[in-house]
Amino acid sequence: MSADNGKLGRRRFVQAAGAGVAAFTIVPRHVLGGAGKRAASDKVSIACVGIGGRGASDVGAVSGESIVALCDVDERRAGDSFQKHPNAKRYRDVRKMLDEVHKSIDAVVVATPDHTHAVACMEAMKRGKHVYCEKPLAHSIGEVRRLMKAARDNKLITQLGNQGHSSSRIRSFCEWIWDGAIGAVKEVHAFCGVGDRPGSYSRIHLLDRLKDKDPVPKELDWELWLGPAQRQPYNRMFLPGSWRGWLWFGTGNLGDWVCHVVDPSFWALDLGAPRTIRAEANGYDPAKHACVYPPGTKVTYEFPAKGSRGPVTLYWYDGNKMPPRPADLETGRDFPNTGAIVIGEKGTIMHGSHGAGGARLVPDSRMREYKLPAEKLPRVRGHHADWLDAIRNGKQAGSNFDYGGPLTELALLGLIAIRFLGRELQWDGAAMRFPNCPEANALIDPPYRQGWAL
Repeated sequence: MSADNGKLGRRRFVQAAGAGVAAFTIVPRHVLGGAGKRAASDKVSIACVGIGGRGASDVGAVSGESIVALCDVDERRAGDSFQKHPNAKRYRDVRKMLDEVHKSIDAVVVATPDHTHAVACMEAMKRGKHVYCEKPLAHSIGEVRRLMKAARDNKLITQLGNQGHSSSRIRSFCEWIWDGAIGAVKEVHAFCGVGDRPGSYSRIHLLDRLKDKDPVPKELDWELWLGPAQRQPYNRMFLPGSWRGWLWFGTGNLGDWVCHVVDPSFWALDLGAPRTIRAEANGYDPAKHACVYPPGTKVTYEFPAKGSRGPVTLYWYDGNKMPPRPADLETGRDFPNTGAIVIGEKGTIMHGSHGAGGARLVPDSRMREYKLPAEKLPRVRGHHADWLDAIRNGKQAGSNFDYGGPLTELALLGLIAIRFLGRELQWDGAAMRFPNCPEANALIDPPYRQGWAL
């Protein structure tokens, strides 16, 4: 733990013997803050990076703490957050911000585009700051591994921004699986954006517009926005949110949704790393379309047996690739636009997107007959709150980087498989390599643009 983490308001903290994370000595609230009031010393001092769009929601979620600094390369997007926190110092460059305020903060919230997650997180962690990072954790598997190592080495409290992980619904889902509600799970069909919004992240139809020469808005620092990505001319198509479909910067449907939709099964089944990955895509040529996400994707992951469970096959679908209809789903009922169908030897569970929302056994008659098991997992009061409470209590958050990193890797493995359509890639997670596809190994940890490094 860095010496720069030596204050949390007026509190002192001590290193917990053998605990592996920081433990804090907190003066009771009734002593410092009065009955029913939160003591000023009980607030975490935070800097936020990427404060427009989703980032503005993250700023709002931690606004009960002490917001010391705000950073964004785009003043158009950052305006509302700046106005709501007039006392916070304002920055464009996360490196400059942390150089100047690191002694005044305990933690950093990162909600930048995917391709700059890793550099922002690492800048914070190498200064000993706890980190909350929006999903996916990083833009490459190499980045994920280095972030996980930095968090462990510095004994930091981390949280991936897959908010459903802190819900009661995902805990109930795990308890149902562990209770044997559907028997041994053999298959998981996870999907996003199927049905009424196919191909939502594909940009193939916009490739011709890359030749357009658009002026950079005066409120935007394009060089900082690019960060470690290889240089691209500014194009109005990239911002504010459509960068997700351009793979120089984003990770498409896979990166945006796997960490939400697959999370329940990843937790309940302790999936870990897959043994093989194979991708299919409609209307997509990896040689011609490498910079954009396909209009429809199906990725098949094979997970080996682990512990007491047998092997599991996970299928991912998005856009114009559709999952099969569950055989036991009632006539006249359909599955959600985004969610998962989990198939066991004795039945099926279907749920929605975030944290197994709307989970139920199908058909409904099975749900009515099922006796719900006792709660085994502790419930938490919210995702950001789980992270903040972990900082205050010296415990690790639920979706910390050791959990969220491997979950993110599933999405990134799928993106690599898309570059080798129809080819089954073998994955050695421990060695971080594809034994049967040397060409794919070049995509595990691609180089940064000159001037940027982790």
